[in-house]
Amino acid sequence: MPVRMDKNDKRMTAYIMGEIDHHSAKEIREEIDAQVESFLPEILLLDFKDVTFMDSSGIGLVMGRYKLMRTIGGEVKVTNVSAHIKKVMRLAGLDKLAVIEK
Repeated sequence: MPVRMDKNDKRMTAYIMGEIDHHSAKEIREEIDAQVESFLPEILLLDFKDVTFMDSSGIGLVMGRYKLMRTIGGEVKVTNVSAHIKKVMRLAGLDKLAVIEK
């Protein structure tokens, strides 16, 4: 499984692992969405520490989780992003939708 979930209080963390591409994004998205819809967190933290590669599917993954969290009144934060992936996220405008932490 390319994502591991951790829940506490009103915060849910998705630890994403490996590559985020069109092959893996669907499985990651479905797992996160199911957990969000069940747990209804106030904050969804997407942890990119173990992400080795990301294409545009990763941008879509973050944008979709932002939209989902908005529907339940929550927010998305992204953490542990490599310098390269952070640059891609900023160029795509994700820093306007989600807090990108160091």
